[in-house]
This record gives sequence, structure tokens and C-alpha cells, in this order.
Amino acid sequence: MSTKTSKKIQTMTELVDQTENCLLECKVCFEKYNQQKKHRPRNLPCGHVMCLECVMSLTHPRTFKLECPFCRRACKSSETSDCLPLLHLMEILSLPLNNAPVPGSSIGRTTEDVSTPASQALTFSLSFGGWGTLINPTGIAVCQRSGCAAVVHDGKKRIKLFTFTGNCMQQFGERGQAGNDIRYPNDITATLDGHIVITDSGDGSVKVFDFNGRGKLVISESFCLPWGLDTTPQNDIIMTDSKAGTLYCLSADFKKGELKGVRKLHSNLCNPRKVAVSQASGAIAVIEHLMVKGPSYGSTRVKVFSADMQVLGQVDSFGLNLVFPIKIYASGVTFNKEGHIVVSDAYNQAVFSLGKPEEFPVCKPVVTQGLSYPLALTFTPDNSLIVLDGGDHSLKVYTAS
Repeated sequence: MSTKTSKKIQTMTELVDQTENCLLECKVCFEKYNQQKKHRPRNLPCGHVMCLECVMSLTHPRTFKLECPFCRRACKSSETSDCLPLLHLMEILSLPLNNAPVPGSSIGRTTEDVSTPASQALTFSLSFGGWGTLINPTGIAVCQRSGCAAVVHDGKKRIKLFTFTGNCMQQFGERGQAGNDIRYPNDITATLDGHIVITDSGDGSVKVFDFNGRGKLVISESFCLPWGLDTTPQNDIIMTDSKAGTLYCLSADFKKGELKGVRKLHSNLCNPRKVAVSQASGAIAVIEHLMVKGPSYGSTRVKVFSADMQVLGQVDSFGLNLVFPIKIYASGVTFNKEGHIVVSDAYNQAVFSLGKPEEFPVCKPVVTQGLSYPLALTFTPDNSLIVLDGGDHSLKVYTAS
């Protein structure tokens, strides 16, 4: 190795060390930031940054207010947010403090066995995507017809289709302001005949594309904030309107690009977001985000309907806390092949099963390690679990052993 190359490596090593000491360390407790819950970097409204644990320890238990230890500006803990530039920087530097699986690689030596409601074991298989390949992904769906995972994110091409081994096989959906362009995507689903459907909060619409990326249909029926999507066994689309508190059923001839009808299924929901439909029974599970005062993570409620929209059950974070020792904040929901309701929990960095609708809720851990910010999840035809992890912008696959 030449002297010039050696000096360059030494300079880069020193730069990384300085970055780690100056930027990637909480200046309150002097602990290293990481992707995990306790020490995630959080922005205060004043612009200063500290870890989540320090935010919570400085927050008054009754008023939920805190003073910035650097500039003394008062704020509420609910006004803090993840410091995404630091999280992205940690991922780029691939620091050892990041315990999440490395995107784009299989980590066989760190596989884990976890219990599932079907009395099978799920084994961590591989992780793919990562920052650059995916940018702030928000939704995932499995296209049964083409055998791929469809992801919506904030990239230039906003829809990406991956094989279950992680190869990107197709990408489309231009970022822009034109009619078929995608502005701010929230969620995605795939129809039984192979069309890709997304919700776009930028113009309050639902947009349909064929597998080759051609725009087939734009549905805008005075929606306020279209959010969650899933496909029914009849090939209709179930959609939540978070701002209106409404659950819709959209019927269309997707091949011809013709809308058949928009039907309101249920009203008076509280900020409904993610939604899932059981392909076995037609049951519908909706996650509501309840309006509560307090820290950033408030309370969520999972409400389950039968195929004919009869309420089968509901449970919120407090109710789940009565049957499980920690509060669960549902961020994503799906059904597995046996009809169990499975939710991701972005706060506790885990995946839980709530059982079948008739036994709801039965809380059982499914994945408890290796996740940093699980936002959505779905199952493949062979009942493998795919988790969309917003913390490191990746997809993580767990297979049945």
C-alpha cells in the first residue's frame, strides 16, 4: 500500500471518528445514537437534537412539556420528530452501533426463531432495499399474479417491484404534478388481475397502473386524505380516508380503466390509516389513530369487521396492555393464510399476532428483534412474512421453517 493511500485511509478514519463523536452522540447523556427506540435522535422544534430517552426523561409527567437543555425553549414531547439526516448518515457510515440487519444482504448467521400463532417458526431469511434503493417507503403489497413485492416510496420512480429474493424487476410512477404522476404516496395494493393501485395524498386521489407502469385510472371522488389500501377476494379495493374518518369500497374494471362505483362502507372512524382484508373470509381490519394528549406515540385501535361490515371486535393500546405486558402501537396490519390478524409495532420495533377475528385479541409476539421502524407488512403466497422497515428503508423477509 502506498504512503498516499495510507494517509488517505487514515484521514477518512479520523473523519468518521470525528463525525461519530461530534454528530452521532447525544449531547445530554453522551450515549451513541442508534436506530433502536431508546437512542433514536429526535429533533426539537428549536432545532437541537437529543435521543428519545432524554426527551422522555426531561418531559413533565402531567403537562408533557420539556425545556431544551441548550436554548431553554419550551415545547411538548409530541412536537419532537425523528432526525432523519442523522439516521441516514448512520446508515451510510454503517456504524457498528446500528444493530439492524444490513440492507441488501442475507444474514444467515444472525437468524432467529420466533413463535407464531400457527405454531410454526419464522426464520429471518434476508433483507434488501436500503437507502438509495428505497427512500422513505410507506407501503408494501404482494402481487399474486406476477409473484413480486410492490413498494411505494419517495424516489424518482415511486413504485418499485421486487422479486422475493430482492431483485428489482420493474419501477415506474413518475414524481411530478401531472395527472398520472405521483406526488405524496401513502399506501399500495395489487389487484388480483395484476394492477398496482396507490393512494396519493398530494391530490387526494387513488391511481391505478398496469404491470408495465401505464396509467389506467385516476379516482378522485372528493376524498379528503386517502390513506390505506387492500384488495378484496372479489377484486374490489378497500380504502381508508384518514381525514374524513371513512372506509370506502372502490369497484372498477381495471383492465379497461373504467370506474364502476365508489361505496361508503363505514363512517365515524378516528383517523383510519392502514387497512387489511382477509383473502379467506373477507374480514376487514382497520388501524385507527386516536387523538390523545401526551408523548409522540399516542394510542391506536384495531377494529375488525366481517365481510358484511358487522363489527367483530376492537381493541386499543390500553386494552392490549391488559393482556400483554407492554403497550402496542399498531403501525401496519395484515392477515396471514390462516386468517390471523398480524400487526407491526413501530414503537416497540416488533410484530405481533392478535389471533383470528373470532378469538380477537390474543397477543403473541411474532418478531421481536432486528427491526428499527416497521411500518407495514404482508404475507407471500407461501406464508412468508415481509416487513417494510422505514428505519433503514428496507424489506425484511421471514420464512416458515
